[in-house]
Amino acid sequence: MQNWPSFRGPSARGIADGFPLPLTWDVEKKQTLAWKTPLPGLGHSSPIVWDERVFVATAVSGAAKAELKVGLYGDIGSADDNGAQEWRLYCLDKKTGKVLWSQVAAKGVPQVKRHPKATHANTTLTTDGKHLVAFFGSEGLHCFDLEGKRLWNKDLGVQDSGYYQVPSAQWGFASSPLVAQGRVIVQADVQKNGFLACFNASDGSLRWLTPRSDVPTWGSPALCTAGGRAQIVVNGWKHIGGYDFATGKELWRLTGGGDIPVPTPVVEKGLIFITNAHGRQSPIYAIRPTATGNITLPEGTTTSPHIAWSQTRDGAYMQTPLVYGDYLYVCRDNGVLGCYEATTGKRVYQERLGTGRTGFTASAVAGDNKLYFTSEEGDVFVVQPGPTFKVLAQNTLGETCMATPALSEGRLYFHTREHLVAIGAR
Repeated sequence: MQNWPSFRGPSARGIADGFPLPLTWDVEKKQTLAWKTPLPGLGHSSPIVWDERVFVATAVSGAAKAELKVGLYGDIGSADDNGAQEWRLYCLDKKTGKVLWSQVAAKGVPQVKRHPKATHANTTLTTDGKHLVAFFGSEGLHCFDLEGKRLWNKDLGVQDSGYYQVPSAQWGFASSPLVAQGRVIVQADVQKNGFLACFNASDGSLRWLTPRSDVPTWGSPALCTAGGRAQIVVNGWKHIGGYDFATGKELWRLTGGGDIPVPTPVVEKGLIFITNAHGRQSPIYAIRPTATGNITLPEGTTTSPHIAWSQTRDGAYMQTPLVYGDYLYVCRDNGVLGCYEATTGKRVYQERLGTGRTGFTASAVAGDNKLYFTSEEGDVFVVQPGPTFKVLAQNTLGETCMATPALSEGRLYFHTREHLVAIGAR
């Protein structure tokens, strides 16, 4: 089985090779469409796959169709969507799209408002084949088995990751959990009392909690086992950093970059790639996993014993970067795609996907020698990997899509505004 157990799949790499993946499709004409299943509510939760099942989360309200304002704009206000909600988990048959079960993880009036482009269920589920974990911020940390039986849940308090300069502008929560080696890792960079924490997957008991002092962020933690040690790596503004997996002790830190970090760290080629873009620097960092101490670069420098290379003004605001083959791909929210030599940082091209009027929020994925970039309007650009820019195909899902797709055994699974869509052979 080719599992995709968390945001962006194994180790957040975004890669699933070994099976042929579709180049073209037509959802309306049902060409290369395996199945399309309606989902209630509104959620940017990405699908995950384990064995023969697909899991996804959504937030369902009894009100009229919730507002979702996509596109390139700078509104900092909150959506008027604060009625009672149910935070639901869905399990679907991977082959047919049939709903096998659904469970309500939490219900009530949201404790924090959301951004008009966000939802009350932004976070992606995670599983190790035994535990299915959901982290809905203020609505708690929840663990089920794969049949939908609740194992445990924890109330971690109010998790407000709104705009740090205007606290009344609440934007919801989006840091997805990570489960590995029988432990659940959560990152909560919020307005007050931020932390990185580790819980036992078996019963939810706390193993360690390390306070963090940063502005609210939207990135998810990543596990790095390179460099002879296991560490949890997190994005940030005041505190990009690495923490010992066993104890939560800080190993290294880096200050600087975008002041509202969203992308998740990616570990490839023996390096940790981190990018963000809301701010003056808009950096890309390629960090050696052996880093220790404060590795912040002195002004005017781009490398150090701990940082293999860095670029300024080239970072991505929303998308987690992708390393496929020898190249790093960084796509901005306006569709400008940069390709770099992963080990040196040399930029080999910078081109645009789309017209420049469409936003890109979902992170790229790759497999079968194809790169997939999904716009907020549901257009999927299939790009040739390597140093030469070439769009191989452009396909439409027919709906808004903000969530990163999952890949498994020759299919792409998209969570659109109203459906879970499986693209690939029947």
